[in-house]
Amino acid sequence: MKIVDLLKSEKICISCELFPPKQGTELQNALEIVNKIADVHPAYMSVTYGAGGSTVGHTAAVARAVQANGIPALAHLTCVQSDADRIMSVLQELQRGGIENILALRGDLPQGSEVGEFSHASDLAAFIKRQGDFCVGGAAYPEGHPEAGALDKDIENTKYKIDAGVDFLVTQMIFDNNVLYNYMFRLLSAGINVPVVPGIMPVTNAKQITRICQLSDTKLPPQFRAIVEKFADKPEALKQAGIAYATGQIIDLLANGFTNVHIYTMNKPEIIGGIMYNLSEITK
Repeated sequence: MKIVDLLKSEKICISCELFPPKQGTELQNALEIVNKIADVHPAYMSVTYGAGGSTVGHTAAVARAVQANGIPALAHLTCVQSDADRIMSVLQELQRGGIENILALRGDLPQGSEVGEFSHASDLAAFIKRQGDFCVGGAAYPEGHPEAGALDKDIENTKYKIDAGVDFLVTQMIFDNNVLYNYMFRLLSAGINVPVVPGIMPVTNAKQITRICQLSDTKLPPQFRAIVEKFADKPEALKQAGIAYATGQIIDLLANGFTNVHIYTMNKPEIIGGIMYNLSEITK
């Protein structure tokens, strides 16, 4: 099933992200995580793609396991170091596995490396659309991509993705819904009206969330920073508080007209499980 059709329906769709293991010996554990998360029935699961395609085989294997559970898989695909032949090979592997939904990403260029044939995610999206009947998603940055320089420029780049064939957008993690609401106004003003799925990341590790925010230039609102600082030395308390905060964000989004939310679970079934439990009556 194409994810864009799910997103355009009136049904509330709570999805989540997984990442495949870097080592082959860990693949079975990742597949078991898929089965555990499938038990709480997310609308779809996205599967990340290693730097330079380092886990491409594992991405496909995890995505196939997702679909074996009757859940649509959204396979990430990056392009910054790839050529057309490599991308075509990956697409063919995904097609053989019945994967029809792809999140087209530029990816991060390792220091000292050179850009391949695809300079931008929009180039990749256009290429994917020419290869078959794929549903293509793209990344969105409510606070602007760090390399764009300004939010208006980033939205201009997002428009290129839409024009290239991107069917929907998934945002970088947000911790302040007001940032997203402002961003949505700007998108609509720019003529972008594809489905936008807010990305929510429940905090479970203080050091980890600080590092991620530094890399992505995501800002922490004061109330969220207070939670991280208060429970940084109490892992279980921080996890509980993080689930509660994320649940509150999602409820606010649903109350303000959003019907689709994507959860960055860091491969922790208890995270998505806790949130889905908290939303059990709301999502009916």
